[in-house]
Amino acid sequence: MARRREHQSAPMPGEHTGSAMPAEGMAAPAHGAATPAQGAAMAPPRGADQAGEHALWEDRTRVFLQPIAAPSILGLFGLAAAAMMVGAWQAGWYGGAGTPLILWPFVLTFGGIAQLLAGLWGYRARDGVATAMHGMWGTFFIGWGLLFLLVSIGAAPVALAPVLGTAYQGFAFWFIPLAVITGLGALAALGENLMTALVWGCLAVGAGFTAAGFWAGSTWPLTTGGWLFVAAAAIALYAAAAMMFASSFGRTILPTGMIRKGANIPGGRGVRPLEYRYGEPGVKIGQ
Repeated sequence: MARRREHQSAPMPGEHTGSAMPAEGMAAPAHGAATPAQGAAMAPPRGADQAGEHALWEDRTRVFLQPIAAPSILGLFGLAAAAMMVGAWQAGWYGGAGTPLILWPFVLTFGGIAQLLAGLWGYRARDGVATAMHGMWGTFFIGWGLLFLLVSIGAAPVALAPVLGTAYQGFAFWFIPLAVITGLGALAALGENLMTALVWGCLAVGAGFTAAGFWAGSTWPLTTGGWLFVAAAAIALYAAAAMMFASSFGRTILPTGMIRKGANIPGGRGVRPLEYRYGEPGVKIGQ
């Protein structure tokens, strides 16, 4: 926290402080007396500075925060890429038993490390859902990648690698807690916007089907889970693009089902920032 300095210089007369400079030859109004302009305009027009607003902001104790971009932009893009590749393979669209040995570097970095970083930055953004969901799925994909890394370099026997259609109850347990935690995250995301709630909902149900498929050694639950992972990837891609466009243009471009009505209208603003209207002097946003 910081207080303003006692002898900080006030704005120059040309700056919008809301107070008018008396003309030459005219006496300044007495202390506490309202000027005619102030009496006539009790409600200044939109965009005009209220009398004493600069002094009001300067005289307040404040907390200096470091604004950051939405961490879920990175997290959802990483999730979409990894979930699409793994889900399409699991659904039988391409590849075979050795495909994960080719996918693991991409899944480890995109779906794992990038998402985990997004989850950690979610703490700074004070977004509990992003912290939990990106943190859990990021560490899951890191574990998925490490498993096939160990198999590919011969540090683990090939028999440990899960095969679609074969019962592997140990690997099924990977998806059971993941499905439960992701389901809770989907419920929590309903308080923010419907699009991310759909992402986590599809992933939760997909993880449940995948757990059932590896538990029983059945292919149809794995195929269903793969389709749901691909669906979640498509929704995550849309949600991440919507966040990125909103950050770039400063207004809603793609609606995401935000709880706040104004955030769902293209061209509208999702939030009304509580800040000094002239921003942060000397601070540049972007690159």
